[in-house]
Amino acid sequence: MSEDRGASPGAGEAVRLELVGRQLDERIAARFPLGKRLRVLDVGMGRGTQALRLARGGHEVTGVEREPEHLAAVRAAAAAEPEGIRSRMRVVEGDGRDTGVHFLPGSFDVVLCHGVLMHVEEPDALLAGLGRMLAPGGLLSVVVRNADALAMRPGLRGDWGGALAAFGAHTYRDEAGGEVRAHRLDALSQALAGIAAPLVAWYGVRVFSEATEIPEAGAALDALLAAEERAGRTEPYRRVASMLHLCGGRD
Repeated sequence: MSEDRGASPGAGEAVRLELVGRQLDERIAARFPLGKRLRVLDVGMGRGTQALRLARGGHEVTGVEREPEHLAAVRAAAAAEPEGIRSRMRVVEGDGRDTGVHFLPGSFDVVLCHGVLMHVEEPDALLAGLGRMLAPGGLLSVVVRNADALAMRPGLRGDWGGALAAFGAHTYRDEAGGEVRAHRLDALSQALAGIAAPLVAWYGVRVFSEATEIPEAGAALDALLAAEERAGRTEPYRRVASMLHLCGGRD
């Protein structure tokens, strides 16, 4: 259960991970003193892209993952890091819905839940559990599929039947063909308020690049990321992004 599922990230997924990482860095810088070593929980960490990036930044990171292939991948990636980074990484095999079994309430300054809610039967219960993990002043980062933009991907690809079927939908087919959930900004904002971590900022993720060929590197990729980053924080563009990144704060 993660935003970086599979053996290795494709170009579109790499763009998504980069954008979310930049947005997360921005919110951390806005909320915590410069240089503060944070306690981070990454639920459904996948291959650990964000967890490793934060550990490299000096934070103490605990990741929870249940998929054996993802656990093997993240452990191999962590093993390749210098000792100082490895020592800041902890990987727990388990389900994100069972955080209360593994950790005490208020144990973390930052909690990540990226690309997980779409695969959970009771997302509100999972969110409530994550809220309990937040320390006072903590930050909860959630990435979901944008239900208000489900028609955009098939429409941009010329799949008119798929676009028409997506209007008003709450689910979609993922790349593996499974039916998973999408979420709406207003409803998820209300859910964050309900767990005492009200919305402090939100971003769109992948506004333009769902139906375009993504350059591998260089100036063209830099320009794409700059355009996506700008659109992801600008009205009205961010509202039709493929995914939403919501950040809630605990007082």
